Amino acid sequence: MTAARRLIADVVVCADADNTVIVGGAVDIDEAGRICGVGSVDSLPEAPAQVETVGGLLMPGLVNAHCHTPMTLVRSAGDGLPLQTWLTDGVWPREGQMTTDDARWGMTLGSAEMLLGGTTTSSEMYLHSEAIIESVTASGARLVMAPGVFSGHEVDGSVAGRLDEITEIHQKHHNPDARISVAFGPHSLYDLSSGLVAELAARAKELDALVHIHLEETQTERQQVLDANDGKSATELLAEIGALEGKVLAAHGVWLSESDQRLLAEAGAAVAHCPTSNLKLGSGIAPLADLLDRGVGVGIGTDGPASNDDLDMWEEMRLAALLARGTTLNPSAIDAATALRLATSGAATAIGLDDVGMLADGYWADIIRIDLDQPAFAPGLPQDLLAHLVFAGSPRFVTDVWVAGNQVVANGECTTIDVPKALAEAKQRGHRIAS
Repeated sequence: MTAARRLIADVVVCADADNTVIVGGAVDIDEAGRICGVGSVDSLPEAPAQVETVGGLLMPGLVNAHCHTPMTLVRSAGDGLPLQTWLTDGVWPREGQMTTDDARWGMTLGSAEMLLGGTTTSSEMYLHSEAIIESVTASGARLVMAPGVFSGHEVDGSVAGRLDEITEIHQKHHNPDARISVAFGPHSLYDLSSGLVAELAARAKELDALVHIHLEETQTERQQVLDANDGKSATELLAEIGALEGKVLAAHGVWLSESDQRLLAEAGAAVAHCPTSNLKLGSGIAPLADLLDRGVGVGIGTDGPASNDDLDMWEEMRLAALLARGTTLNPSAIDAATALRLATSGAATAIGLDDVGMLADGYWADIIRIDLDQPAFAPGLPQDLLAHLVFAGSPRFVTDVWVAGNQVVANGECTTIDVPKALAEAKQRGHRIAS
């Protein structure tokens, strides 16, 4: 399509396989909100009527591969507890008091936090799906919504009601062109039986929808599944029941064995790597370098703000690279370009989006601007810019954000969210559910 507008920057970082960095670059955006040209200003066709010289650095918006964003209302709950105790004693008692409106405001505040920090897409597993979808639709962000399924949903021990409910949500809201995708969110194989997960996965496959599931997050969880299933791991069970035949996003993957990793790679499944949450809960460190070496797709995520406790994808990107280097004793285990892709195009692919996370023709114009006039980006040599972004980048350097070509952050201010109101609502509601 013909360009409707052009953004001209000092530097354009494409986050593509070639690690393209264009000094004096520009991005052309068509009327539908997709990119229709990227390159040096001189290499692009005649400029459209609308040209904006934004300066700074333009790059793809960050993609949060695994999150429970409405947990902004229970941020930091249960700090210092191991995962299961953290859930049962710290988080679930408060979440049990959460209403649909609470979830809507929790998501709204989280959307503001992510957009202001340059995260344009999030993959959410949570209840209150309609409220979350409404919130993100209003914020202008991009969403992959996986309505959560827990063992307590159906009193008869089945998931039939929830299965039909999620199918209805998918039929009503799944529309990637409108920034909303719907997935299926079985919590885990230590919470749900393999039979119930098989039912959910089969329905997801029928709809060509993503299955978003927690997998091998803790050593205790792994052993629990092994003990209950004659020594079979959760990953082996997923393969046995056919759940790996469709699109699968496995959150965490900290305790995946070598054979588990091969199963995921052979199936084309992906792992959402959440380093801060895994460290904070004492769960361990996922074998990122091994996963990539074995061909497993990986995207970086924050997990929820109750176990992180923020939604800062810059921190996750940096930590993912550093942990991989430190645990392998290899400073080249994960380079800056790879880390950047894991937080952009890699994460987008992991959550089932093949036209997000890169500045390239045909991709959605989900773009962020970074202020390069900062001490953290000096001296700013082009060959070092990717390392600057990964190891010195921060939400505070994000000035402007576009999603599908629509500006949702301008000069450091949200244009779609009343942030003071969202903050006041979240504080009041968070206090109430904790009382």
